[in-house]
Amino acid sequence: MTIISSHPLSAAATDPGVARLIEGIAEIMDLLNARVDDAVPRAAPVVRGQVTDVIGLGVRVQGIRVAVGDLVVIETSNGPLPSQVVAVSSSGATCMPFGTTTGITPGDGVIPSGSAATVPAGHGLLGRIVDALGRPMDGAGPLTDVTSVPLDQSAPNPLSRRRVDTALPTGVRSMDTLIPVGAGQRVGIMAGSGVGKSTLLGMAVRGTAAPVRVVALVGERGREVREFLEDTLDEAARARTVVVLATGDDPPMLRRTAAFTATRIAEWFSDEGLDVLLVVDSVTRTALAQREVALAAGEPPATRGYPASVFAMLPQLLERTGPGANGSITALYTVLVEGDDLQDPIGDTVRGILDGHVVLSRRLATAGHFPSIDVLESVSRVDRAVLDENQLALATTARRLLAAFRDARELIEVGAYAVGSDPDVDLAIQLRPQLEAFLRQRPNEVVDASAAWAHLAAVLAGSLP
Repeated sequence: MTIISSHPLSAAATDPGVARLIEGIAEIMDLLNARVDDAVPRAAPVVRGQVTDVIGLGVRVQGIRVAVGDLVVIETSNGPLPSQVVAVSSSGATCMPFGTTTGITPGDGVIPSGSAATVPAGHGLLGRIVDALGRPMDGAGPLTDVTSVPLDQSAPNPLSRRRVDTALPTGVRSMDTLIPVGAGQRVGIMAGSGVGKSTLLGMAVRGTAAPVRVVALVGERGREVREFLEDTLDEAARARTVVVLATGDDPPMLRRTAAFTATRIAEWFSDEGLDVLLVVDSVTRTALAQREVALAAGEPPATRGYPASVFAMLPQLLERTGPGANGSITALYTVLVEGDDLQDPIGDTVRGILDGHVVLSRRLATAGHFPSIDVLESVSRVDRAVLDENQLALATTARRLLAAFRDARELIEVGAYAVGSDPDVDLAIQLRPQLEAFLRQRPNEVVDASAAWAHLAAVLAGSLP
C-alpha cells in the first residue's frame, strides 16, 4: 500500500539545498510506505477456529477457511501445537499434529498460518542432523547459511531430464560391477527385516563418489540412530552429509514428512549443479505413516489395508529424484517387504516406479554372506548405458556362471551331476570359491570401482567367450 506519492519537481530546481530537501522528503516517504506495508497485515483481524473432536490421530476443526496442506497452530494447554490440514469438507477440516494429541480438548483455538509448509535448505545443513521439519537435533546451535524453501514441489519435466549415462561408484564391489548404479538412477533395496539393508546403505553412503549425501532415517529404532551416525559415517563423510531423522516413536505426520524434507533438501543441492546421493530408509515406513494419516482422515482402506492415497503418494515422492537439468539425485530407497514377499503391495509398486532394485537374501544372510545381495534377482536398468563393452561382457559372464550353478545346485549337492555335461556348470563349479569371495565384502571396506573390475577380470580370466 502506498499512502504518499512523489512527483518530480521542476528540473529548474538545481539549487543544492533544494536537491538535498527533495532527497530527504523521498527518504521519509519511502520509510512511511514501508511502515504502512508492514502494518497492514498486522492490523488484519486474527480468525480463530476451534477444535470440535479428537478421534485417534485426527483433530477436527471448524470456523476457519483452510486448504489441504495448509499449516495451522492448535492452542493447547501444553502450548502451541503445529499441525497440517490433511482433509477438508463442508463441515470443517481434519488436521494431523506434528506432535502427540495429548492435551488437546474441544474448544481449543486453532489459528491458520495462511501458508504451506517450508523447510530450510542450503550448504549450512551439511554435517547437521535435523528433524522432519528441518529443526536442528544435534545440539550444534541454530542453522546458518540456509534459506527457506517450500516443502512441496512437483517432479521435473521429463523432457528436461538428462539421460543416465555415467556410473556412480558406491564402494560396494558387487553393486559397482554386477548391478551398477548410474548418476541419477533410482534404486530400491528390497528385503525383509534383519538381512542387512541398513548395513548396505551405510556402505554405499561411506563409499559413494557423490559430493553431497542426504540421508533420511524414517521410523528407525532410536537405538540404531547413533550406531548409524557414529559407526557408518566417519568424520569426513559426516561433513558432506545431511541427516533427516524421524524415529519410530514420532507422530505419523513427522514420519511421513521426513522423506519429503530430505528429498526437498536434495533437490536444492541438485539445482545448484551438484550430484547428490539421497538415501531413504525406509520408503515402506513412509507409506505406513501415510496410511495412518489417511485412515485418521477418514479415507477407506483398499489393497491390504492401504488407502488409495498411499499409492498416489509413492510416485509423487519417487519421481522427484533422478537426473535434472543441472545436477542429479541418485536415490537409494530401502523397501521392507512383508514376510520376504517381494510381491507385497508396497514392494511391487515401488519396483515398478524405480530404475532398478537390489534384492537381499535371507538365505545368504543366515549363512554369513554379507552383503547378502542376491545378484541374479537384482536388476539395474541402466547397466548398458553406464558400462563399456568390456565391463558389460565381464558382468554378463559372471551372471551366466552364477545362474548355471544355481540351476544345477540340487544335482551338484546330491552328487547327481556328471562333470562334462555342461561347460558352463563345469566352469561355475571351478570358479565358485573365487566368485563367492568376490561377492563378499566387510561392512567397513570401501573398494575402488576400478579395483573391483580388475578383481572380477582376474576371477574370470580365460572364461570370456
